[in-house]
Amino acid sequence: MKNVYFLSDAHLGSRAIAHGRNQERRLVHFLDSIKHTASAVYMLGDMFDFWFEYKMNVPKGFTRFLGKISELTDMGVEVHFFTGNHDIWCFDYLQKECGVILHTTSLTCEIDGKEFFLAHGDGLGDKDRNFKVLHWIFHNRTLIKLFSMIHPRWGIDFGLTWAKHSRLKRENGAEPPFQGEENEPLVRFSKEYLIDHPNINYFIYGHRHIMLDLMLTDASRMLILGDWIRSFSYAVFDGENLFLEQYVEGETKFE
Repeated sequence: MKNVYFLSDAHLGSRAIAHGRNQERRLVHFLDSIKHTASAVYMLGDMFDFWFEYKMNVPKGFTRFLGKISELTDMGVEVHFFTGNHDIWCFDYLQKECGVILHTTSLTCEIDGKEFFLAHGDGLGDKDRNFKVLHWIFHNRTLIKLFSMIHPRWGIDFGLTWAKHSRLKRENGAEPPFQGEENEPLVRFSKEYLIDHPNINYFIYGHRHIMLDLMLTDASRMLILGDWIRSFSYAVFDGENLFLEQYVEGETKFE
């Protein structure tokens, strides 16, 4: 039986990451190391720090990453790509050119008899009013159409600069540590969701850039995947057990 892998938050192309090219290479090496053991790979959002598809243009770069995704899908590995709050504006390029299965909302699915709830995680359980305003702006079709009329030279530059400033607002560019179960929106959301959906075995999220493995009930567990900036972390499901791991260059545990 082959494995199912989950990862998120590489923020490829970020101007706030000094080691961006090495970071992309490390991610590609990881994907290469699992290509023969994977039946599916779920990328749970913010794989790019900014992505906006124009009708005839996409952001330059990422050739190693996009090439490896294409290799995986050509081999028959399912690659599920979730949009996050940094790469919301994926339309059909990755589907047509790389063969990914694109998800723009959360997904509930069964994998080897277990029920999974998968999402990037932005906005879930978060009552912050400023975030809700930005969420409306970023998803408004009229505003997206207007933005698409800006020349890519300025539009993509603006998006990357915005994303850089957003990250640098945080101390050392890092997310705050775990705030406790009562203060973490994703934990609150998962517990509330379980009330009406008690059959969920695993909740898996990105977005928060922390590694978290938390039992919600005897039968339900929640993971936050960390990132591919500092943690280089991922989850792997072997059909029976789910593990949260960190990738070490040149090492492959699950064969």
